[in-house]
Amino acid sequence: MTASLLEIADALYAGALGDFTPARDARAKELKAAGETDLAREVKALRKASLAAWVVDLFVRREADQVEQVLTMGAALREAQAGMSGEDLRALTRQRRQLTAAITQQARSLASEEGVKVTQAVADQVEATLTAAMVDERCGLAVRSGLLVAALSTTGVEEVDVAAALAVPDALGFAATPQLAQGAQSTDAAGPSGRPDLHVVPDPDARAKARAAAQSALDEAQEYVVAAQTAYDDAGVDVERLQARQLQLEAEIDELKRKIAALEETYDEVDDELGDVETVQAEALASLEEATADRDAAAATLDDLR
Repeated sequence: MTASLLEIADALYAGALGDFTPARDARAKELKAAGETDLAREVKALRKASLAAWVVDLFVRREADQVEQVLTMGAALREAQAGMSGEDLRALTRQRRQLTAAITQQARSLASEEGVKVTQAVADQVEATLTAAMVDERCGLAVRSGLLVAALSTTGVEEVDVAAALAVPDALGFAATPQLAQGAQSTDAAGPSGRPDLHVVPDPDARAKARAAAQSALDEAQEYVVAAQTAYDDAGVDVERLQARQLQLEAEIDELKRKIAALEETYDEVDDELGDVETVQAEALASLEEATADRDAAAATLDDLR
């Protein structure tokens, strides 16, 4: 993307939301007539911003200094939270929500001045985008560009596809041109403005708290190590006892296997002998029957001779 496209987009997205499409088409037509066909095609492809994205873009242009403070504060909080305890992180989250809620209300007021009503659902998207800008550095750069066409949202863990939410993917690092409201006058005079004072208040006890929390975590971890070592040693004794019992059982099983093998061998021998004896018995029975028949025949002959 060229710098000229960024400049054109910066001007187009600074206008009223309802004027965007005719203004974009007119600009593309001018470029085409001037022979800038490629640039005209890129301008014609620019997407109309969602209402939530337009509200954020409006706030970025009208309150550029405050946006820079918000992004600076977000960077400071991201760095500070690394050494915070869970309780401190929860407190930080509450403060961040209070801040983004206050800024969202300002953005709604700016939109109202432009005749645009912002519903609660849209306001939630605006707040989610501002929160993302504080939580994620790339989201912050996307917001600063003033070229958002879609709302952003992140938990700070997953990677956000910020390019998909930008009118011009190369807009990261680009800063929207500040814009004063109609009838507003620039002034450097100090005085109450009704805007929240955005700054990070250093906690002199932060390092001491971090050290105390780290020491507490170390002590607790050491207790777990001692307990785990005791459990490991006890388990080691049980392992040795069971291993010895296992060897004993294996020896007994081997002995029983040997006895079974011997018994099986004896059984086979007895079975063979039984077969032989049964054969002898059968032969003896046949001889007995034959002898009995001969005796009975002799007895009959004797009776006939009497």
